[in-house]
Amino acid sequence: MAQEPDALSKRQDYGSVALEDGVLSADPLSQISAWVEEADQAGVYEPNAMVLSTIDPDGEPSSRTVLLRGIDDVGLYFYTDYGSRKGLALLAHPSVSVVFPWYTQHRQIKIFGHAAPTDAEVSDAYFDSRPRGSQVSAWASDQSHPISSREALEEKVHEIESRFHGEERLPRPEKWGGFVIEPQRIEFWAGRTSRLHDRIRFEKTSEGWVSCRLQP
Repeated sequence: MAQEPDALSKRQDYGSVALEDGVLSADPLSQISAWVEEADQAGVYEPNAMVLSTIDPDGEPSSRTVLLRGIDDVGLYFYTDYGSRKGLALLAHPSVSVVFPWYTQHRQIKIFGHAAPTDAEVSDAYFDSRPRGSQVSAWASDQSHPISSREALEEKVHEIESRFHGEERLPRPEKWGGFVIEPQRIEFWAGRTSRLHDRIRFEKTSEGWVSCRLQP
């Protein structure tokens, strides 16, 4: 057997902060917002980072980290290039899985649902709020597609800068915009001693959200 790195044999005790029944909001989307805010207050780096898993057009799974940029009673919002690998995947197969991994807090949230492109007005408003450099990047980069070199990418940036010279704000390119993830199941996880973790799952029904406790 090959020798394993020491990191693979380490074991952590996740503590004793309980996730008691009834402590979570009856509205799991509001609870997500609360946990994101608590992660931010605790100094978690990129507290709104979430791992998004999709199904490619050919049926293969794919995962990457994206940033949550909005949340309301409809769902969770993020933005991307519609021609990127994740954009094409979501347009072909809207089913998604999301994980917020807040390791230092011994917490995570798992979300299962469906994603759909946002209305153009929503994408326009968010694009207008981005720094100008990020706007230029969205125009210059064909996300996920090959390019010959870093120099070639920077030349594309230069071309966009020249094209929009003198314009303080750039218009949103049609290839770029938002998705909203509408959750069907949401699970809140809190680490506990001896791996007896707390897991509370919410499921969306015709009558609203219904919660139950899961075994660890």
